[in-house]
Amino acid sequence: MTFPTDRPATWFVTGASRGLGLEVVKQLLDRGDGVAATTRSPERLLTALGDDVDSSRLLPLAVDLRDAEAVTRAVHRTAEHFGGLDVVVNNAGYGFLAAVEETGEREVRDMLDVQVVGVWNVLRAALPILRERRSGHVVNVSSILGLTAMPGWALYCAGKFALEGLSEALAAEVAGFGIEVTIVEPGYFRTDFLTGDSIALPAGTTDAYPAIRGMTADHLALHGSQLGDPVKGAEAIIGRVVDGGGPLRQLLGSDAHAYATAKVDALRANLDATASTAGTTDFPTA
Repeated sequence: MTFPTDRPATWFVTGASRGLGLEVVKQLLDRGDGVAATTRSPERLLTALGDDVDSSRLLPLAVDLRDAEAVTRAVHRTAEHFGGLDVVVNNAGYGFLAAVEETGEREVRDMLDVQVVGVWNVLRAALPILRERRSGHVVNVSSILGLTAMPGWALYCAGKFALEGLSEALAAEVAGFGIEVTIVEPGYFRTDFLTGDSIALPAGTTDAYPAIRGMTADHLALHGSQLGDPVKGAEAIIGRVVDGGGPLRQLLGSDAHAYATAKVDALRANLDATASTAGTTDFPTA
């Protein structure tokens, strides 16, 4: 994608009323770009943005990302309102802290509907527009927990791991149409993610996992002391899109880089340990 320099760009941002999504929207409006901002609560978004917002550059949209028809209407309304579409930022999501066996069916479906199905709905609506323009950028906000996993985060990791696989395949599919894809992998950022507003807990627990109860309490106590600065994180995401190019994955935070490095080291050790046995299941060569 060649980012437009002769006009304001148009961005479609999900999960826009809090956290990194809200900071991205603020900075885009300061840039003078057009922003369609989806949220479950446009009122909360407008309150967070304050009274100085130029309403001609902001299109707040109440959208249930699980509803494919509603998502399609929102994307098309964005293109009609601003005269096109340049960048899609799939940022909506929430956390869930529980052991695998404590996770109910409804909780699994709700998480995957937002983290995976919701993204798919946005992509199916937006990609034909970007493909026809032969230009665009898709930013899928994953997590360092889309690369590595921790006990108690299984459901969240399942959604983010799926998002990473989807994004890798997508990047190869759309490269020929001038569309770039970036997977953003933040570490811990000083937003409200580790609060009751953005973290869900299981309906029931078992005494078999005291370490997960301790981990949950420790994580909720982290609020306000996370390493990541959301202002700098939003700047980095926007800068990656504006500059173009760069690697598929954008790690945000020294903690994210450390976790990713440990995962790569562990994977390399695993590959080395199985190098001599992997080929034993092949058919004999002629």
